[in-house]
Amino acid sequence: MGRDARNSRFRHQYLSYEALTRQLQEWAQAYPHVAHLQSIGTSPEGREVWVLTIGPEPDRCRPAVWVDGNMHGTELAGSSVALAIAEAVLALHTEPTALPDDLPKHLRHFLREVLFYVCPRISPDGAEQVLRQAGFVRSAPRRSPDATDKPYWHAQDLDGDGRCRYLRIEDVTGEFVASSKYPGLMLPREVDDPPPYWRLYPEGIIEHWDGETIPEPQWLQDTPDFNRNFPWSWQPEPEQAGAGHYPGSEPETRAVIDFAVAHPNLYAWLNLHTFGGVFIRPLIDAPDSCMDQSDLAIYHQLATWGRSFAGYPTVSGFEEFTYQPDTPLHGDLTEFAYHQRGCLAQVCELWDLFHRMDRPRPKRFVEHYTAFEREDMEWLAQWDAEHNQQRLFHPWRALHHPQLGELEIGGLEPVIGIWNPPPEVLPEICDSLTAYWLRVASLLPRLAIATVHCTPLGDGYRELRVTVENRGYLPSHGLNAAKDRPWNMGVEVQASTVGCRLQAPEKARQMLGHLDGWGRGLGDASLMPWFQRSRGNAHQAKVCWIIEGEGEVTLRIGGPRLGYVTRTISIPGDTAG
Repeated sequence: MGRDARNSRFRHQYLSYEALTRQLQEWAQAYPHVAHLQSIGTSPEGREVWVLTIGPEPDRCRPAVWVDGNMHGTELAGSSVALAIAEAVLALHTEPTALPDDLPKHLRHFLREVLFYVCPRISPDGAEQVLRQAGFVRSAPRRSPDATDKPYWHAQDLDGDGRCRYLRIEDVTGEFVASSKYPGLMLPREVDDPPPYWRLYPEGIIEHWDGETIPEPQWLQDTPDFNRNFPWSWQPEPEQAGAGHYPGSEPETRAVIDFAVAHPNLYAWLNLHTFGGVFIRPLIDAPDSCMDQSDLAIYHQLATWGRSFAGYPTVSGFEEFTYQPDTPLHGDLTEFAYHQRGCLAQVCELWDLFHRMDRPRPKRFVEHYTAFEREDMEWLAQWDAEHNQQRLFHPWRALHHPQLGELEIGGLEPVIGIWNPPPEVLPEICDSLTAYWLRVASLLPRLAIATVHCTPLGDGYRELRVTVENRGYLPSHGLNAAKDRPWNMGVEVQASTVGCRLQAPEKARQMLGHLDGWGRGLGDASLMPWFQRSRGNAHQAKVCWIIEGEGEVTLRIGGPRLGYVTRTISIPGDTAG
């Protein structure tokens, strides 16, 4: 690609919308034969939601995978990893020797026939605000149309330093105390702690302030959460916070939904978030005992790769990542991709901060986010000073707040170091996730015409017999979760003739059904040494026509998920392959 990929800007810093757009446009202009850039939607602030399609003849349908990042405004690392995956796939087509040596030659060949759809930033408005001034943005910096007029905190840079951190107010009823070791670090108050005590609020002003009420800051308050706005198992407010008015009510999520529905050739989906260092897989709404066990076995294979390439564990969304036990989330993107689109879908929470802290894994992975003790917080402050260029914790300074009067400003800015990894470790995260996702992309089905036989029958008639097979890991229908969806059609064959004719013209078009793949995931009993066995030839389908006369028969075989293969056969002829 003309330069060392490891020096790419997005591997070392978090890109603005302008810089991200420029990177995508440069690729599309430099490699027009394999890269096509399109906007699938526009945000309310006028920014495009870009998708880069990578692969020769991008309009030619064939099995594909999807990668997205930055669905949530603060989670910037997802954009960098998505761009790194795009860069590696471009290299696969333009500079194959630049790829790691551990990617086998046969996989490189296979991956060149896979389409990659890369959407590095689903929430360009949210990311831009975080990059511009920090502060927490769940998905997008906007209020719901029917938001209440109750007081709420609105992020605003009050001291003119370009960043939104924290405000602290001394109060005898405060829940926090200041660390005596690390300036800027605030600790949960304990009963033995002497004063002073403090209350903490985000840097900003109180909208709809009544002069008295100081509201509790909310991570979701009358604002959308894109990852609660997808059709599968959607529930309205207040049953599901952040759900939006209806599935796809937000223009960014609607763009993704529409793209997915228009592209049934999607077989795998990677939804990049931060932070935690963990892969989260379906099911989100039920335990593993309720999951299709064949699908679960394939996810077990992914879990092995996730640990091997990224060092991340894989957990069930329902069993280890519900914020309240047995209370599923609704409107989740990966559930939509898995249940409704038949994709091998998962979340990756980038940035393994907990592992780097050497914290023991709790019973439920999600408990990591609520189980920090003082020692952990002090470790974080020391690590910030030694390894994170003191990006997290900042000294407190006096400030006159326009509403609350005299207080102090400073403290924590969690954008880099907590919500996202330091730029210094971005390259290794980009490399590990790229290696992982290329392996997942190698699981896609691959349609082929296995044999063609044309046998004389006498009196100018010949029998044309064709065998079609799936040479890929996954079956043609993808995962079983969506096997029976009406749009998930099997393999179809259509024969057209020139010169000769079909004895039974009504058989020119035939449905062959779905074709099995060779993969079984991990834990399938058929693979065990006490009785190893194959499933027969369910990966194949045979079709036969009787042809009268001489000429040509053109076969078009495939479907909207697999794409199509074609073959023109001379009659008379006897072709095997």
